[in-house]
Amino acid sequence: MRQIFAGILVLICVCLFGSVLVAENQMGIADKYQVSFSEKVWVANTLLPKGNYEIRHIMEGSDHIMVFRQLGPKRPIEVRAKCTLVPLDAKATRNETAFTLNAADEHILHEMVFKGDRAKHVF
Repeated sequence: MRQIFAGILVLICVCLFGSVLVAENQMGIADKYQVSFSEKVWVANTLLPKGNYEIRHIMEGSDHIMVFRQLGPKRPIEVRAKCTLVPLDAKATRNETAFTLNAADEHILHEMVFKGDRAKHVF
């Protein structure tokens, strides 16, 4: 009897965990991306040098976090930026990055869209 109860409890936990994953990724957000910046870019109060970056989308509680990690150098820069997911009408057909400019004419990351996702990341 205990084995049946334990089996049912495990099955319920697996189903709940699976439903959380499905609900979280209903906007088709990938866990990992790669991006290349041709100029220095401000991301979350950090000025990133131009270059290639791996971006991971992670959750911290209910917060969406994008982790930018520089590719290549022995001591890569890593920056965490909170983002808001804004649903798109359809799957994105291409990658897009939007910037604003500060008083020093430097790029500040404003939003990113990745091909295949159904939401954009707004910073």
